[in-house]
Amino acid sequence: MNRVLLIDDDNLLTELLTEYLTAEGLEVSRVADGEAGVKEILTGQYDVVVLDSMMPKMNGLDVLKTVRVQSKIPIIMLTAKGDDIDRIIGLEMGADDYVPKPCQPRELLARINAILRRTHQSQDNDQNGIPNSISASGVVLYPAKRQVTIDEEPLELTSTEFNLLEVLMRHAGQVVSKETLSLEALDRKLAKFDRSIDVHISSIRHKLGNASLIQTVRGLGYLFVKN
Repeated sequence: MNRVLLIDDDNLLTELLTEYLTAEGLEVSRVADGEAGVKEILTGQYDVVVLDSMMPKMNGLDVLKTVRVQSKIPIIMLTAKGDDIDRIIGLEMGADDYVPKPCQPRELLARINAILRRTHQSQDNDQNGIPNSISASGVVLYPAKRQVTIDEEPLELTSTEFNLLEVLMRHAGQVVSKETLSLEALDRKLAKFDRSIDVHISSIRHKLGNASLIQTVRGLGYLFVKN
């Protein structure tokens, strides 16, 4: 059973989400402040984290910053509706996705399941002998192990960053639209005014240390350069 950690001081919301997610077959634990959240995340017992941006003792962004030093666990941020600044900062700091509050349980479940599907797909590929590496321009991506190297040095990516880079590298030398990236990497349709793809791509470029490897094709999408 997949384990979900809810970190939010809104007890009514977490009770609702716990009841809903449990009924859908997930095992749910919850804590009400950021400091306790960090401790729980770092136990390594969870498959995905749902993290509120505003909490006592330590806010969500500080939790994210602290955890990302030690863990790549998928993290979905809960952000105030219309709060684009916190949303973008969260993605830049390593959040995999976000859901606006007030939170709809069905939408959150869809985001959680999308992340879990990608993780399980990698494990299945490993067991079924799917080609174990993709190479282009000095970057080598190992889908089953969910690892990446550049010039033989390991590259630390979040779960969503890995998914996006995998899609781009599978289509190296071809333009991939934002709509395709959203469907294949985030497992959902691209929403109007959604900048999450752009923010994640910017982060990947920074980590690669070579922004020219992923080119923006205005009005069409992104292209991973194939040398």
